[in-house]
Amino acid sequence: MTTPTTPTTPTTPATAAAPPAGLTEAVLDRAAGHRLLDELQDRPTREATLPGLERIAPGFPDWIVTSLFGGTYQRPGLDLRDRQLLNLATLGTLGGVDPQLTGHIRSSLRVGLTREQIVEVFVHLAPYIGTPKALAALRVVAATFQALDEQDEAAR
Repeated sequence: MTTPTTPTTPTTPATAAAPPAGLTEAVLDRAAGHRLLDELQDRPTREATLPGLERIAPGFPDWIVTSLFGGTYQRPGLDLRDRQLLNLATLGTLGGVDPQLTGHIRSSLRVGLTREQIVEVFVHLAPYIGTPKALAALRVVAATFQALDEQDEAAR
């Protein structure tokens, strides 16, 4: 039985075995993942997510940050705005993931989507995912916008 090693940032052939011939090495950059998460998520979203998850599933938040934000999100081909559109569509299609959808609505605003565009994602999806799922997603959108408006009002 081998003992797992602590990943370093970023993973390179010097710190991990090279992928088999013909496979491109995946980028797993923990520091880049944390920087991106800071860009995508506001403080309340970060504080509501990772620490609580760490308490119940130690190491899982690090895996998420490293593999998703420091890996998948680092791939070329899609900008952050496009990735957020895909996240909104996917989470709306899944349904039952209101906390994640709320976080991604907030992140979508941070990367430049407008409120109108976020609403339109779910209106557009209704014939594809079903009206009930689109309506459920729109309820999350409305609640998220209301919470943001209340935060803005309280800050004034």
